[in-house]
Amino acid sequence: MTLHFYLRYSTKFGQAIFVSGNTPALGNDDGTNGLALTYLNDQLWHGSVEIDAKDREVPVCYRYILKDEDGALYTEFGNDRLVEPQKSKASKIVVYDTWNYAGEYENAFFTAPFTDVLLKRNGVKETTSKKNAKATHQFKVKAPVLKQDEMICISGSGVVFNDWDKEKVLLLSKKDNWWTIELDLGNAVFPQGYKYGIYNSTDKRFTRFEDGNNRVLLSEDGADAFTILHDGFAKLNNVNWKAAGVAIPVFSLRSKKSFGTGEFADLNLLVDWAKTTGLKMIQLLPVNDTTSTYTWKDSYPYSAISAFALHPLLLNIETVAGKENAEVVTSLAAKQEQLNKLPELDYEEVIRIKIDAIRKLYLLQKTEFKDDLKYMAFFEFNRHWLEPYAAFSYLRDKYKTADFSTWKTNAVYDESDIQELVSPAQKHYDEIAVHYFTQYHLHLQLKAATEYAHKNGIIIKGDIPIGICRNSADAWVEPDLYHMSEQAGAPPDAFTAKGQNWGFPTYNWDAMQQDGFTWWRKRFDQMSNYFDAFRIDHILGFFRIWSIPAHAVEGIMGRFMPAIPVSINEIFSKSVNFERTRYTEPYVTDSILIDIFGDKKDAVKKTFFNGLKLKEKFNTQRKVEAYFKTDTTFDNKIKQGLYDVISNVIFFEVPDSNGQEFHFRFAMQDTYSFKNLDRHSQKELTAIYVDYFFHRQDELWKKEAMKKLPGLKSNTNMLVCGEDLGMVPHCVPEVMEQLGILSLEIQRMPKKTGSEFFHPNDAPYLSVVSPSTHDMSTIRGWWEEDNFKTKHFYNYLMGQQGEPPVYCEAWINKEIILQHLYSPAMWSIFQLQDLMGMSAALRREDPNEERINIPAEAEHYWNYRMHINLEDLAKETKFNEELKGYIAASGR
Repeated sequence: MTLHFYLRYSTKFGQAIFVSGNTPALGNDDGTNGLALTYLNDQLWHGSVEIDAKDREVPVCYRYILKDEDGALYTEFGNDRLVEPQKSKASKIVVYDTWNYAGEYENAFFTAPFTDVLLKRNGVKETTSKKNAKATHQFKVKAPVLKQDEMICISGSGVVFNDWDKEKVLLLSKKDNWWTIELDLGNAVFPQGYKYGIYNSTDKRFTRFEDGNNRVLLSEDGADAFTILHDGFAKLNNVNWKAAGVAIPVFSLRSKKSFGTGEFADLNLLVDWAKTTGLKMIQLLPVNDTTSTYTWKDSYPYSAISAFALHPLLLNIETVAGKENAEVVTSLAAKQEQLNKLPELDYEEVIRIKIDAIRKLYLLQKTEFKDDLKYMAFFEFNRHWLEPYAAFSYLRDKYKTADFSTWKTNAVYDESDIQELVSPAQKHYDEIAVHYFTQYHLHLQLKAATEYAHKNGIIIKGDIPIGICRNSADAWVEPDLYHMSEQAGAPPDAFTAKGQNWGFPTYNWDAMQQDGFTWWRKRFDQMSNYFDAFRIDHILGFFRIWSIPAHAVEGIMGRFMPAIPVSINEIFSKSVNFERTRYTEPYVTDSILIDIFGDKKDAVKKTFFNGLKLKEKFNTQRKVEAYFKTDTTFDNKIKQGLYDVISNVIFFEVPDSNGQEFHFRFAMQDTYSFKNLDRHSQKELTAIYVDYFFHRQDELWKKEAMKKLPGLKSNTNMLVCGEDLGMVPHCVPEVMEQLGILSLEIQRMPKKTGSEFFHPNDAPYLSVVSPSTHDMSTIRGWWEEDNFKTKHFYNYLMGQQGEPPVYCEAWINKEIILQHLYSPAMWSIFQLQDLMGMSAALRREDPNEERINIPAEAEHYWNYRMHINLEDLAKETKFNEELKGYIAASGR
């Protein structure tokens, strides 16, 4: 039997097409060894393989790969084309395929949240059409967004298609992702025109044809051929599917039964409220364990000590205790009531009490627990991360620090040593197993919450942080996957003048690529246990990361990695008055010191400088930081001034380049060093600077992203959303669109250069629009921050005249919400605080108390909790009905 592949795809000169599949002739799913197709014309490529009799029993699963002019490989979306040679007696099977572009918006409807929850056709069974023994053609098409009583039909020219008679359309049957029908066109006259349409199974009538021109089957493929047409998507204009969601961290939830913090068990109440108001998504912040110091500093949810373990803070201990051990919880009733009355989360007290209660419950239940078959299955499935995490947690507590480099034993991870450490024969085994116990119950509670959400038609969206804590189990186990001497962060922006230093080690992408990004794949697998969709925090990090050397404190001392540096020849070619140390070391004069330190200049100079050069023991920001931790002679203003002196450079020299290559310091035009250059040098350096940051890196960064994101995205069926805010390279929207990754559009953070605001009406369909995020003030808080901006917004985006109200009145908050609800974006997601801001009676009095994070604060206490119980929010009938009405009227 011969299998022929025809791909309808228009290529450019220099491009090539391959077909990859699960047979030896198609490369055994190795994309680099697929079958090369032959170019036939502008619209068609062809290739064929012979299928031996012994291989005919195995269905052929395949997809196409585009090889670009530069050798880059692009795999089409999905893996659902199937040819079954064993079911055909023909001597050849001919398939006509349409390239499935990953950025095609309808592919989003085949991700888990849609197939399993949002578009699940309850009560509609898959049907199998009657086998037509004389069939010569099989027509297959996708139509993911159909109503409960809608089916796909086909009609066309000729006798078989009933000559376009709408009363005699042919019904297709549904199997997996495809609507299918087999027809005998042996006596048909070609070409045959046809179209797919919608048929209402309840009314038993034809509803409409698909949009666009007729499809055409040009010719037959021979008397002994069976032809399969994979016709892609029925053209039904499904951009009308839209929904809304609510965003809130789990710890911010408040219920009558929670213990001073939101818990996984509280998600059920939030689901009930979301269902009442017509919301379809609940978006959460990361829920991984961040326990490093047992202090409030661990409240930062993006600094996990494990990319896999869940946070004990979020465990409902009453559920764990059950009736048998209820006394453990009831004895804490007074403390629970006290903590629940607090306006904010008391992280240290809550985690202290919960950890103690968990340990008591483990000791009471450990005998039955270790023999629980469901626990055993959980343990084996998660063993790869669970044992190292438990060992790490045990050693952290033993040595009173998560900084594993300081541990007296096991500072360097060794698998055999750890297996001995976690052995049940060890005296300390209970101190290990309590972490298994905790993680198992966290798993049960989060799993139960997400299953409850699904039963109620609600999906849950998680959050994958871009970094990991440098003192984490992940870094301890596989340090080679990270650049431990570097710190990830972000360059300065309108919100943070000095940039951000997150402290995370940066990823060693080369090392990760060597094993096919196994760590990331495992991470995605773990997320898919609980979440339907996820947000990639700082997706720009997959293109390039802002990397800050270990000796620096401020983000402004970083540079993008990877990046094409500036060469010394390039600088000299512009006749710049260049001298290496002048440009790469702090430029200091007495007038600069007076400007920075004022009347403290002489005292500062005496303590920290030798002449106009910083002393060796103060020549980095970390050294200055260490000095100020123990010496109180000078205040923080002087410390900041010294940071500014150290960052007063134009270039950072590339290590081991022997002074031949350099990276620009961000915002170098604002430095004293730059301002003291001659005008010609300033002009030429500015031109190189603009090219360096905004042009020359684009192709490199695109290639970096395409090394990582396509494979990772194809490894999960979750809906992938990217947080693409900040300094966005030109290539980012193109790559995200190409891969079908939803973008994030924020009204006060426009991506278009020169725009002050972004209007939700201008959002692309594959996007999430939101008036604010956890890293920003809420709508009400922002309204009061800058009267100048508020006035512009009030006059131009709201179309109001005159001066805006000083405070964000409920009607203003409401109008901004409505702007987002009526956006063309697939999703409108709102912080719960912003939704409650529509009600003057319901919202919090002080909007500043609603903010979750302030990125400019290096150490921020993440302790926001909603100010009313979820039980009481459910009773706010007037507000809930009003919100439901707005969502319904907007078509969401």
